[in-house]
Amino acid sequence: MPQMTLVQAITTALDQEMTKDPRVVLLGEDVGVNGGVFRVTDGLQKKHGKHRVVDTPLSESGIMGSSIGLALAGMRPIPEIQFEGFLGPAYDQLVNHAARFRNRTRGAFTVPLTIRVPWGGGIHAPEFHSDSPEAIYAHNPGLKVICPATPYDAKGLLIAAIRDPDPVIFFEPKRVYRSFREEVPEEEYTIEIGKGKLIAEGTDLTIVTWGACVFQCLGAMDQLPEDVSVELIDLRTIHPLDIDMIEESVKKTGKCVIVCEAPRTASMASEISCLVQERCFLHLKAPVQRVTGFDTIMPYAKLELEYLPDAKRVAEAVMQTLAY
Repeated sequence: MPQMTLVQAITTALDQEMTKDPRVVLLGEDVGVNGGVFRVTDGLQKKHGKHRVVDTPLSESGIMGSSIGLALAGMRPIPEIQFEGFLGPAYDQLVNHAARFRNRTRGAFTVPLTIRVPWGGGIHAPEFHSDSPEAIYAHNPGLKVICPATPYDAKGLLIAAIRDPDPVIFFEPKRVYRSFREEVPEEEYTIEIGKGKLIAEGTDLTIVTWGACVFQCLGAMDQLPEDVSVELIDLRTIHPLDIDMIEESVKKTGKCVIVCEAPRTASMASEISCLVQERCFLHLKAPVQRVTGFDTIMPYAKLELEYLPDAKRVAEAVMQTLAY
């Protein structure tokens, strides 16, 4: 079984689905000749042709509108938005059209659309290149929102997203694009959208997270006393949310810390905290804690790592919650 980085796993998934299904097309800024900013689509235009890997103008609204039209016409488009901060110009097309067509047509039309988006901070990029807007899109009915942390999950979830009949936003944590390798099967496989992954079992406290923060949480667990038993959940899918896995874990441990890169106010951490309170109130032994970014614009490179949750902040939150 080959060892792959996150980038390689995504590229493999795209290649296999394009080979399998002639309806699958890629489009976006620099995705063809240059293979994308992060080289995720490198080599795919040469293999599959310019008619299936299309370099577009610098127009996110145009990219999204064209993709919706292709999807309604029976294709399986995969547009790339170069960075998550560039989703703004595509918001109208994505939220007011792609997400609503099934409901608008009472199921007569669906929009099988997978939007790939490099996501999150930690690479010292400029403004609009390091945000975590997943809560904005999870708020909108009709959209599925995925954020894998590992190469294995990325391949399986991306294939599942491409085959899904409805629009899916596939956030790719660029901080871990090439940070490590793991075994990824060569053959096609899918991972069910909406199912979290239990990374570590524990009895004292539950940590819930997703994306690159998974690795900050693992680092925090290494800093804890040996007698502290932490259960770690990687959500993988932001919407639909695997609240059943969270509920089962928190009812067992009685304590919960939620970790994400986004600003604290109205983040997915806030939503999950509310759901835990609603479902697990009589089992909680301490208030739910959130370890998040701050309610400011993501700072430039010099202060970026001060903004992002790190292992130290997570470990401190765990110990404070345990001591309550």
